[in-house]
Amino acid sequence: MTGPVEVRRVRLGVVLLCHARLDVAAHMARIWVQGGARVAIHVDAKASARSVARMQVELSDLPGIVWSRRHTCDWGRFSLVRATQDAARLLLDSFSDVTHVYLASGACLPLRPVRDLTAFLAQDPDRDHIESVSALDVGWTVGGLNEERFTLFYPLDWRRRRWLFDRLTEWQRRMGIRRRLPKGLTPHLGAQWWCLTVTTLRAILDDPRRAEFDRYFRMVWIPDESYFQTLARRHATRIESHSLTLAKFDHDGRPYQLYDDHALMLEESRCFVARKVWPEAAHLLAHFPRPAGARPDLSAPQPQRIERLINRTVRRRLLGRPGLYMQSRFPRKDAENGKSSAPYAMFQGFSDIFPGFEGWLSAQVDADVHGHLLGPETVEFGGRPQIGPGAISSSTLIRDRDPHGFLTALIRITTRMQVFQFSPRDNQALNWFIATDPNAHIHVVTGAWMLPLLRSDMPFDDIRRVTALLQRAEIAQMDVLNSVWVKARVHVHELSDFLARPQEMLFQSLAQLPRLADAPTDMPQMRDLHGLPELLRRLRNSGLRPRMFGDGLPMPDIPLPERTAAE
Repeated sequence: MTGPVEVRRVRLGVVLLCHARLDVAAHMARIWVQGGARVAIHVDAKASARSVARMQVELSDLPGIVWSRRHTCDWGRFSLVRATQDAARLLLDSFSDVTHVYLASGACLPLRPVRDLTAFLAQDPDRDHIESVSALDVGWTVGGLNEERFTLFYPLDWRRRRWLFDRLTEWQRRMGIRRRLPKGLTPHLGAQWWCLTVTTLRAILDDPRRAEFDRYFRMVWIPDESYFQTLARRHATRIESHSLTLAKFDHDGRPYQLYDDHALMLEESRCFVARKVWPEAAHLLAHFPRPAGARPDLSAPQPQRIERLINRTVRRRLLGRPGLYMQSRFPRKDAENGKSSAPYAMFQGFSDIFPGFEGWLSAQVDADVHGHLLGPETVEFGGRPQIGPGAISSSTLIRDRDPHGFLTALIRITTRMQVFQFSPRDNQALNWFIATDPNAHIHVVTGAWMLPLLRSDMPFDDIRRVTALLQRAEIAQMDVLNSVWVKARVHVHELSDFLARPQEMLFQSLAQLPRLADAPTDMPQMRDLHGLPELLRRLRNSGLRPRMFGDGLPMPDIPLPERTAAE
């Protein structure tokens, strides 16, 4: 292996762009210089003179550092390109032995020894490492404007004057304005951070048409991601279109900050440099760069794992977790990443037909079976505790303030399936939510809410009034369940049809639920139905038309349970 000989073929120069936390930037500069690199430092003119003086004093013991003329730099403006140009020119003029120039920021942390980077570059010393992708093929830029950033004028600061920036952009579109690119240029985009050979960088800086190119890019949007990326295609002989700096961005275009708990992943990535380090990440700053080995490590960066992790983080931040509703990512209506986190079931009318249905169902399915979670008096958690799973209160006032959050939190809080009872008497606020949730299993026996009224001993006028209210609520619910927007698995039976084949329909409703192996096969005790046909006749004759019980009145013959001698 000729590692030491190859390393001597490369002398690395670094252009370091600094604007804040100059103490951290000084630490980075020291790493580069002590690793054998020459460094040209540009400090944003907005930084205080006192902080710059402290940085210069701190680095005064190191040779191989030059200080570039300061510019006031703004995000997305040509001032960043101008600062890079001036620092790169100063670096080349000051150190004639430099063969490669690495552009980094004061928050870029070298992860591996600088010697490893120079040895890696020495394997192919004529190759330029710069991400450079045709603007016509790019689809990953944040904020749009892939091609338009080159064909419209952008004289305004996007961050400081966003409203005027957007209005001017829209006006240029309406007027059909289209800038003409300088002849011979094909616009390319890429990461701001690159490593160019001195040959390519000198050709860019000394290009006879540089004044023309600078005038053009001065009105391009975010030129620091296109100036060198475009001109490298004009002058480079061999480009590796990938940055050697690990830099990932969130969906707003801001770079992710790296913290102490990222140390292991960064080490496993084998990347040479990472951006952007949190200034208070003391462990990262002390841990990297890793100590140099006996011989230079020529292995290529392997950022795939950490990039996949960050990509999953971006998706999680954009979409959220299914069924998790939180202040930091409250979803827009019908734009949720899943309304709920797991399957659940709602039974309507069954507890009216079978008074002991809740207990019977608990012995049938491997699930948490509750009563009427949306009932008017209290939240009927299974076993009727005052505080339910996950410390969810049984107070109806708390529940009704955010019924969506109540239900989805209950479903998320346990790995077991949640099953609950429902009725037209309950809070109807979740009808659309549940009906459009693919995780929901809905089983309804329409008209079953009438059965408790048979033995209520209420005056007939009160029964008629309650019947009208409950029937109106159930009709509205059926309109929802019959909508074309329904995503839930819905099974609706009219009361007359259910009572004609109660056992068959009852066990059919359990087919898609997790059954217990030793579940009983008998039916629960059915409510006494004597007097139901007569009550329906009286309601009809009083001017109220019962609609949810079955076709025609009187009802079909209903198999009623036999009375005992005591009855």
